[in-house]
Amino acid sequence: MYKEHIRVGLLGLGTVGCGTVEIIQKNREEFLKKTGSTIQITKALVRNLNQPRLVKTEGIQLTTNPQSVLEDPDIDIIVEVMGGIGLAKEYIIKALENGKYVVTANKDLLAQHGESLFEIAKAHKRSIFYEASVGGGIPLIRPFKHCLAANRIKSLMGIINGTTNYILTQMSVAEKEFSEALAEAQAKGFAEQDPSSDLEGRDTAYKLAILSSLAFNSKVDVSQIYTESITEISSRDIMYAKELGFVIKLLAVGEETEHGLSLRVHPTLVPIGHPLASVNNEFNALYLTGDAVGEVMFYGRGAGSLPTGSAIVSDIIDVVRNINNQVENSSMETTFPRKSMVCNEERVSRFYVRMKANDQSGVFGSVAMAFGEEQISLDMILQKRRDFNVAEIVLVTHDVNEAQFYKALAKIQSLVSIRNLSNVIRVLERG
Repeated sequence: MYKEHIRVGLLGLGTVGCGTVEIIQKNREEFLKKTGSTIQITKALVRNLNQPRLVKTEGIQLTTNPQSVLEDPDIDIIVEVMGGIGLAKEYIIKALENGKYVVTANKDLLAQHGESLFEIAKAHKRSIFYEASVGGGIPLIRPFKHCLAANRIKSLMGIINGTTNYILTQMSVAEKEFSEALAEAQAKGFAEQDPSSDLEGRDTAYKLAILSSLAFNSKVDVSQIYTESITEISSRDIMYAKELGFVIKLLAVGEETEHGLSLRVHPTLVPIGHPLASVNNEFNALYLTGDAVGEVMFYGRGAGSLPTGSAIVSDIIDVVRNINNQVENSSMETTFPRKSMVCNEERVSRFYVRMKANDQSGVFGSVAMAFGEEQISLDMILQKRRDFNVAEIVLVTHDVNEAQFYKALAKIQSLVSIRNLSNVIRVLERG
C-alpha cells in the first residue's frame, strides 16, 4: 500500500543539506512519477535560525531543537548531513529507536561506528542508507550491494579524495609547489581550513573502510588500515615520476589475499597509461576487478552540494520504495564476518627511492650491493648531479617483500656516502 506523502527531516542545512533541498524542490514531480508518493522536507535542524540560506525554505520549519525533528511522528525519514561524530551518532540512534529510516553522508561516523549502528538499525527493523558517504555523486555503494553482487571482488583501488587529487594534479600539471597548491585548493573550497584529515589520508581511509566492507563482505576496523600522508611529496618527486613514466596519486587500495585483507592508503606512482593516471583535480575514480565482470571503473565528482545531494536524494527515493513495498530492513552489513588483516611486513610492492649521496665513485655500487644482499632487483635507475659534490640517485625496484625492502633501506641509510633518503613511494605495476 502506497503512502501518499513522505515527510523528511533534515539534520543540518549547510552546503550538502541545501543541495538536497534544491534537488527535491526542483524534481518533485519526477519523484512522484518514480515512487507514487510526494516527498517533502518538513523540518530542518540548524545552528542559527537567522542565517541566510542558499535555498528557499518556505514550507520547511527550521529549528534548533533536535527533538522537534527526531520525535516528530509524521516524519518518516531522517537525513543526517551535519557531520561530526558525537551528536550525529546520538541523533541517528534516536531516529532509529523512533522507527525512522536514516540517510547519511557521514563517512567518519560509519567508518568508526557503522558496525554498532547497523545492529541498532536491524534491531528496530529499519535501514541506514549511505550512498553519499564515499563517492559524493559517484554511485558506489549501490553497485557493490546490487549490480556487482554476483562477483567476488578481487581488488579495488581508487582516488577517493578530491582535495589531495587537486593538490597533486596542480603540482604535476601546473608545476606548483605543495604549499601553493594547497592554498589554491582551500581558496576554491576543495580543502578545509584544517586539511589534515585529507592530507594525512584519514578521510581516504574512512572511505576505504566502507568500500572494503562491501567489496570483501567483511567487518573492517579502520584503525588497521595502513595510511600515509602526501605532505612529503615534493616537486622533485613529481619531476622524476614524469621522467620515469608515472604520475603520483594518493591511492586507496584493497585486496583479498589468501592471508587476509590488505587495505592501505598511500601516495603511489601510477603508470601514465593506467586509467587512474588521467583522473585530475577534484575528480574521483574507483577501479576494481571482479571475477565475473572483469575490470570496471567509476568516475565523477566526489563532492559538492549537488553531486552529494544527488546521492542523498537517490537514497531517499530508495527508502520511499521500501516504505511503499513494506520492506522494513534491507541491511546486509550485519551478516559480515570479521576477516584477518595482512600486516605491512607481508605485503609485496615496487618502490621508488630518492636519495642524496656523495658524488664519488663506488657509491651506487654500495647501494646496489645492499639491495642485492636482500635479493632485491632494480627496474629503473637515474643518477643526477645536484650540487657540488652531491649526486641525487633515483631508483625503482621490482616487486619486493616490504620487510626485505626496509632491511635493505636500513643498510643504505647507514652508508657514510649517503647524505639522506629524501623519499620512498610505492609504485603501481604497469598493466
